[in-house]
Amino acid sequence: MRTILAGSALAGLALCSAVGGAARAAEPSPELIAYGKMLVEAGNCAGCHTADPAKPFAGGKRIDTPFGAIYAPNLTPDRDFGIGAWTDADFTRALRYGLAPDGSNYYPAFPYPYFTRMTKDDTLAIRAYLGTLAPVANRNKPPELRWPFGYRGLMRVWNYLYFKPGLFEPDQSQSAAWNRGGYLVTGLGHCGACHTPKNYFGADKQAQALSGNEVGGWYAPRLDGAARTGLKSWSADDITEYLQSGRNAKSHAGGPMAEVIVNSTSKMSDADVRAIAVYLKSLPPARRETIVTPADVAEMKAGQAVYAKLCVACHEADGTGSPRIYPPLPGNALLQSVNPSSTLRIILDGAHTVTTPRAPNTAEMPAYAKQLSDDEIAAVTNYIRNSWGNAGPMVTSAQVAKARKEEP
Repeated sequence: MRTILAGSALAGLALCSAVGGAARAAEPSPELIAYGKMLVEAGNCAGCHTADPAKPFAGGKRIDTPFGAIYAPNLTPDRDFGIGAWTDADFTRALRYGLAPDGSNYYPAFPYPYFTRMTKDDTLAIRAYLGTLAPVANRNKPPELRWPFGYRGLMRVWNYLYFKPGLFEPDQSQSAAWNRGGYLVTGLGHCGACHTPKNYFGADKQAQALSGNEVGGWYAPRLDGAARTGLKSWSADDITEYLQSGRNAKSHAGGPMAEVIVNSTSKMSDADVRAIAVYLKSLPPARRETIVTPADVAEMKAGQAVYAKLCVACHEADGTGSPRIYPPLPGNALLQSVNPSSTLRIILDGAHTVTTPRAPNTAEMPAYAKQLSDDEIAAVTNYIRNSWGNAGPMVTSAQVAKARKEEP
């Protein structure tokens, strides 16, 4: 009997040793973790899932939607409040299908309609990197959505109508760079989450992909080939420089896009940023540009007076400014957008030129919310949107007043 028990014990120890060895062998390699970190940065995961910089990826950041607020969940490997107890299958299902481990549906503020295009290998690389983070016991906050949107069961209907799962399908007629850019833009980078117009239920208007959308009081401009308000006048080099440094000879990043550049695109590889540029430059206009009627003469004169008093010192009388320090105004696509929200936000609140390793020099624009009336801000906005060959729809003082109330 002792011999049998001893033999069983030895067999058990051998089995435990084998299992332990297999577990150690299954640990992600440093290369896989580094690749996962690169993917996390490309997807700007920290931008939504970090509320406290001292606790990266611990969630809690408020995300406002037209239906109410959602709080980003904890992505650290904490077993109680994070994803530490999740299996690989749980993580892949959440990322690609919007399903929690308990089978409940996530809301599309979590961009699984884009992440569904990602490969399984990439999702597991992301999980490998997140598993190296320090666990943080930060409890997830429930959403604060208006009735009836708080019922997660409604997402089954939404998914049936608007969610089409499936991997990114490479176009064999295009270059490797174009396909890589398409994968990043339409998948991991989820650019359309901000830059694509939404319908009444918050789903993308697929036929108008990347043709501009209002987000949190800002306007995410067109990324298609529209001549006046899109990227037709930008070269692939222009797009690459903008994404890497936050500025180029045509424009500067501000608002939410500045955060994306600091946290994401400025950290991406040169090849990936260039691939995004190649893909975006291939996109035709997804919708017609708004026909703009000539600006009112009296309004333009009033705006010119404000511009001459407050703006000429930096932007010059002809609007050319100092590219990469003070952005030029002629031909500025965002400035001419049908939605003036970003322009009004900058005039009201001021601007701070984003700094990146490639462009560390700073520049400031003062806030004019207290210095100028709604009428004056409307006038100067109309002046810069309709001078030097620009053409933008007229802005009213009522629009300025509304933007003022939305001040962060």
